[in-house]
Amino acid sequence: MKLSFSTLASPDWTLPQIIAIASSSGYEGIELRFVENEDSLWKLPVFRDKALTATKRALSDHGLVISCVDTSCRFHFPDANERACWIEEGERMADLAAALGVPGIRIFGDTIQPGADRPSTRKWIADSAHTLAENVAPKDFASSSETASILKEAGSPQVGVVWDPANCFLESHESPKEGAARLGSSIRHVHIKDLLQNDNAWKLVLTGEGNFPLLEIRGALCRLAFRGFVSFEWEKKWHPEIPDADIALPHFARWFRENFPG
Repeated sequence: MKLSFSTLASPDWTLPQIIAIASSSGYEGIELRFVENEDSLWKLPVFRDKALTATKRALSDHGLVISCVDTSCRFHFPDANERACWIEEGERMADLAAALGVPGIRIFGDTIQPGADRPSTRKWIADSAHTLAENVAPKDFASSSETASILKEAGSPQVGVVWDPANCFLESHESPKEGAARLGSSIRHVHIKDLLQNDNAWKLVLTGEGNFPLLEIRGALCRLAFRGFVSFEWEKKWHPEIPDADIALPHFARWFRENFPG
């Protein structure tokens, strides 16, 4: 297993800042979600034209790769035109991923919209994921049962799963062992974060300080012989009250090396 982190931890940082902490903390990869508070990353000068060549050189010089390019694409909308706009955004992000040598992009299924039902929403997500995958070739993706159903309906071997065991646990009380068994080889990328339960509420905490069964994730991935990236998703963008990235990212790297050896 390889180590990366999501830039959700440092949404307003520049790419040189992100590369610096990744290198100094011993990460192997960076999962791009926000850079300079922008999520449509293809708009940023650092990912365009000659600057893109310099970006790729900087990553290489620090022994880093981009583990995944995350999008904000959501395909749960009843309006076909709105889904088409998100497919176009996905194609732009996929072009960037290809230019960076990234194996996949992340898209969202998300939620059932007002006035819609579950079967229709599942079909919209599956059809959109299939269209995007077929348009751009190599590509990637909250309970595991729903995700597995969407994968089956999408019907493309190029669509896989970004597995977030903590999200699955919060949404459906599903254990990491159960989720991994259900998703199996469709898992392409893994998100890790720790949670602490206090008065029936769960909150994000530094890795190893919570009571979410993190080590169960290790066992599940070992059984699957998973060799992809395990990525620390520190949701500073959505939870500004949690510790800053310059504390959380080195902390996770140390924890990972101690608890996910080999």
